[in-house]
Amino acid sequence: MTEICLDMPLVSKCAVSDCVYNTNQNCHARAITIGDGTHPGCDTYMGSSRHTSRTQLQAGVGACKVTGCNYNDDFECMAQSINVGYSGSNVHCLTFVKRT
Repeated sequence: MTEICLDMPLVSKCAVSDCVYNTNQNCHARAITIGDGTHPGCDTYMGSSRHTSRTQLQAGVGACKVTGCNYNDDFECMAQSINVGYSGSNVHCLTFVKRT
């Protein structure tokens, strides 16, 4: 397998315990995508009682589709790190700050 090394903001905490990538409040996907253009939802979220066994990975933010976020620069997240959790019943990037 060819490896690509990129600088990405880390998912420093994920409080969505029913996601397949979540183990002990850490996201273990290779990278996540945030948003649908308007809402800062975690597009990578997959609800399941089964969880990944690849806990050596720590997720980064691969893409952000929420152009109205203060941290979005050309569809890339420029936050130092992000937190993911519930906003009501939706799984969101809790680091989202509306651009003014």
